[in-house]
Amino acid sequence: MSITSDGIVNGLPCIRNGQVVPIQDVPILAIAEFREAVISSVEAGARINALFAKPSQNNLFRIVAVLANDSMGTLSILFSEKIGDAYQSLTPECPQAHGFEREIAEQSRIIPQGHPWLKPIRFASTNGLEHPTKNPPIEQRALPGMTDYFQVQGEEVHEVGVGPVHAGIIEPGHFRFQCHGEHVFHLEISLGYQHRGIERALVGGPGKRTIHFMETLAGDTTIGHTTAYCEIVESLTECKVGVRAQILRSLALELERLANHVGDLGALASDVGFLPTASYCGRIRGDFLNMTAVLCGSRFGRSFMRPGGVQFDLEPRHITDLSNRLSKALHDAKTAIDLLWDSSSVMARFESTGTVTRTVCEDLGLVGLPARATGLPRDVRHAFPSGSYRFFHIPLCTWDTGDVFARAYVRWLEIQHSVQFVQELLKALPAGPVGTAVEVDSLAPNAIVVSLVEGWRGEICHVAITDPQGKFERYKIVDPSFHNWMGLALALRGQQISDFPLCNKSFNLSYCGHDL
Repeated sequence: MSITSDGIVNGLPCIRNGQVVPIQDVPILAIAEFREAVISSVEAGARINALFAKPSQNNLFRIVAVLANDSMGTLSILFSEKIGDAYQSLTPECPQAHGFEREIAEQSRIIPQGHPWLKPIRFASTNGLEHPTKNPPIEQRALPGMTDYFQVQGEEVHEVGVGPVHAGIIEPGHFRFQCHGEHVFHLEISLGYQHRGIERALVGGPGKRTIHFMETLAGDTTIGHTTAYCEIVESLTECKVGVRAQILRSLALELERLANHVGDLGALASDVGFLPTASYCGRIRGDFLNMTAVLCGSRFGRSFMRPGGVQFDLEPRHITDLSNRLSKALHDAKTAIDLLWDSSSVMARFESTGTVTRTVCEDLGLVGLPARATGLPRDVRHAFPSGSYRFFHIPLCTWDTGDVFARAYVRWLEIQHSVQFVQELLKALPAGPVGTAVEVDSLAPNAIVVSLVEGWRGEICHVAITDPQGKFERYKIVDPSFHNWMGLALALRGQQISDFPLCNKSFNLSYCGHDL
């Protein structure tokens, strides 16, 4: 199997973010060739955006792979031949496929033979893709967390179980540590408690409820996921969104990033008992959320976007008000956050804690903040820009130590650049319409399209496949947390168990975004 210089297998079409491809144009490979194509592409520099099963005729499935080449800004899509019971796992040679193959096995009951750790990833999840003869009834399926966990054997080695119920208002997830005293040998993360069957509900759409699923599938990423969905529909309907609407979308996406980054830095300060920054950042996060409320009346951006544009516009007085609020919020944030970097006790906790190396990051296919904190320039806004990011430049922020400090400092760098970027957008906001009516009942039939968006956690990937009637036959969502939970598990190896809250917050991954 020959590989091109850009890391994509010869013969696979290269497409752009948001480009619609007729199903008949997608290469269909024998499973052995499919496996080799994915592994070879990743070895040559590509990475897996999505890997999932699609139902086919006669109770069979195809596996769909979406591969990205960041340096070229291109994507490749390929299908496997129809599969019945099993295929040879990709994971031993391509660790990026680990979680995806567990999901495929859970949903379709197709076994990736040779997978090193094949166990449920959401337990009761099937997403409506169940094999008609292999899936046990719901009442016989394992409940989340009811499984055998990896164990380290040895004198004085003990287990520590955390969750799934945690203190405070937080989503459920179970963490199982293998420890010797305070020293962590291994952390296993068990999720699935937040599974709601979102992907199953999207099949046959889009409908009236589809947009609301998108806005709430990961509530702190309303703008990010809704942007990806809107761009999917706009591609499938050949809808052209006006420049003013594109700028307003980017403005909302950056405000979502600002609110969460500031909140995370405050939470990191709280985890090490540094109360000045913790208390101020909690308030400043609210300031950025209130700016989003200026756009649409919702602090989380609900009802702001719809396919074709946005539902709310900014008046001149709002533009002036937002610009003034941004300047004040950045000033306050700088005052509060600089205290972190100037405190030796904080730096002693942040530096060299929870380190993830660049090699591990590349092997696992991590995205977003954890990737950029290892020095990887991995950002959809640069490699796969859409909307106003094609016309307005925002600097790419990286650090190279891969520890809690790096993940915190990249947040601070991005806060500064996002404020400057939003200020530029407000100054450049042109006249024009903000919305166009889109007939969601007239999607292109027998087509596939991929939409990538850089949410505040990292890369959001939506993949839509339409049937002959132009309805969603399969809609796949990959939240950045799906890529990054394993990164958190490896960040704890060799650490003190008391550092877990700090490491966990430095990733700040989504339970419901993973479980859908």
